[in-house]
Amino acid sequence: MAPWWGREVRGGGGTSVVVKMESPDWAVPESEVAAGEGGKAGRGKNARQITWVLLLKAHRAAGKLTGAASAALSVAAAARRRVAAGRTDSDAPLGESPVLRTRFYGCLRAFLVLSMLLLAVDIAAHLQGWHLAVDVPDLLAVEGLFAAAYSSWARVRLEYLAPALQFLANACVVLFMIQSADRLILCLGCLWIRLKGIKPVPKTGGKGSDDVEAGTEEFPMVLVQIPMCNEKEVYQQSIGAVCSLDWPRSNFLVQVLDDSDAAATSALIKEEVEKWQREGVRILYRHRVIRDGYKAGNLKSAMNCSYVKDYEFVVIFDADFQPQPDFLKRTVPHFKGNDDVGLVQARWSFVNKDENLLTRLQNINLCFHFEVEQQVNGIFLNFFGFNGTAGVWRIKALEDSGGWMERTTVEDMDIAVRAHLKGWKFLFLNDVECQCELPESYEAYRKQQHRWHSGPMQLFRLCFVDIIKSKIGFWKKFNLIFLFFLLRKLILPFYSFTLFCIILPMTMFIPEAELPAWVVCYIPATMSLLNILPAPKSFPFIVPYLLFENTMSVTKFNAMISGLFQLGSAYEWVVTKKSGRSSEGDLVALVEKQSKQQRVGSAPNLDSLAKEESHLKKDSKKKKHNRIYRKELALSFLLLTAAARSLLSVQGIHFYFLLFQGVSFLVVGLDLIGEQVE
Repeated sequence: MAPWWGREVRGGGGTSVVVKMESPDWAVPESEVAAGEGGKAGRGKNARQITWVLLLKAHRAAGKLTGAASAALSVAAAARRRVAAGRTDSDAPLGESPVLRTRFYGCLRAFLVLSMLLLAVDIAAHLQGWHLAVDVPDLLAVEGLFAAAYSSWARVRLEYLAPALQFLANACVVLFMIQSADRLILCLGCLWIRLKGIKPVPKTGGKGSDDVEAGTEEFPMVLVQIPMCNEKEVYQQSIGAVCSLDWPRSNFLVQVLDDSDAAATSALIKEEVEKWQREGVRILYRHRVIRDGYKAGNLKSAMNCSYVKDYEFVVIFDADFQPQPDFLKRTVPHFKGNDDVGLVQARWSFVNKDENLLTRLQNINLCFHFEVEQQVNGIFLNFFGFNGTAGVWRIKALEDSGGWMERTTVEDMDIAVRAHLKGWKFLFLNDVECQCELPESYEAYRKQQHRWHSGPMQLFRLCFVDIIKSKIGFWKKFNLIFLFFLLRKLILPFYSFTLFCIILPMTMFIPEAELPAWVVCYIPATMSLLNILPAPKSFPFIVPYLLFENTMSVTKFNAMISGLFQLGSAYEWVVTKKSGRSSEGDLVALVEKQSKQQRVGSAPNLDSLAKEESHLKKDSKKKKHNRIYRKELALSFLLLTAAARSLLSVQGIHFYFLLFQGVSFLVVGLDLIGEQVE
């Protein structure tokens, strides 16, 4: 019903008078009334929507909290199981010298006990109201035995310990800055390469290797070697990938170099080779009963075969590598017209880089190694360390350099240095990738890193005189001795462990010596940022990466000492454990290949061998355990003790760094970072 204003009023009698009543000044127009009613409904609707959004966000937050709590409980349960099992690195297969390991652990344990005693003393002094950096005369005015003892400790600290510790800290800081400058120069070189689009380009003339109409004479004779040892998880996919290389079958020969000491594994590998032989692939199986020289001895034995003289190039793939079909067509042409090129190296990519936190952190390291270190050294110096696999060698260069030698556990670096001293040039192809696996367990990664960091020190001792006597230029000698060996192989693990794991905690108990905040935080963070640039998707892991690299400095330092002083563990070769993971495309190809081979036929004893192999797998799973690593645990408690001490001095950045680094050592010491075995 309309309001009284605005209605028509008609008069009576025979006349018709229409009067329209005007609305008063205080009345609200109908349009505004309708809008008000609509506004109320809209506001109610908006309020309900906001309520639902808030409820949804609360639900998500609760889910995240539940997930975090569940993860924390899982970690705590895993740590409890690890402690209850009591398996430590002392009963693990040897990967380092037991004498060095025992002494090193003993020193860390003594250092930990001393730090805890000093923390107790400092807490007692703090409760007495003494400033921990108080002058000695002020303490002498206080009566009591404890005050006298603490004043004596302060005098010794001030006059004897602090100067020596400060000198050592300054020396490590200088080494740290030199290494950081080297890292920055490498990154600038990589940036220049990207901006200018610099990369090796093969010289083409006439019909190239990519021409489908080219005859077999356009394809050089290539020998492909696959050295392996008890790697039953990966032999099938690697042999299949190599046999599928796009190259005339008459112009390449595959050697499967089996050093396995397990009869069942050797039989299965031989069976796989015979399958591909029936497919028409030129492939041979070689097995050594005596594993003299490990991988170097295996390759040396294969190169002594009489038919090797018919081949111009040799390609090496480790057992877990899966080259793309066009690998040879993208690498071998770079030798044409470059008679001084002895090696063409491809980069690695990883099928399991996202498997766990450990593989993600390894991926960051290796992406920087290939994208920056190998590429820059290859472009500007024509020299880098051979990676041992996914590389093509000119056989003449191998022979001219003395061939494979078993004198170190880094035979790949050994042959690269000797070839460089002979004047051969190396090319690195950053756009040619070869898939492989990363170690998924901390135990396997730790053993791999021990071998990779002890071997270079062995090699440096053996070839130092040869480098000095060689005919290469002065700057190439300087690069080999100072940059390649000393800075990147010796100084880096030395200062990383000494500065951040020993000196920094000591400065908490000896506050007269100090490390500035830019050394503890800003420069390491900048270097970590530079390291992570080649793998931008890994940016969320920048903090775990920084902490983990410092944690691994213990293993690298131990390995460096072993190699430098020729301790027993420096000569031990431990094959890195493989899991046998493949990419989706590789799995499809493998299924198609197996279906073809089943139509051809198989040997009658394959079923029995498969059963025996399954028993071996069950046994290996039973023997596989997560362990407690005592050195890492000791350093964890040391750093956490130093973090507690830093609270008394109100050192913010130092406290957080020591706290997080201590937690990182604790996680690694309890083996919670890699593959978890239930």
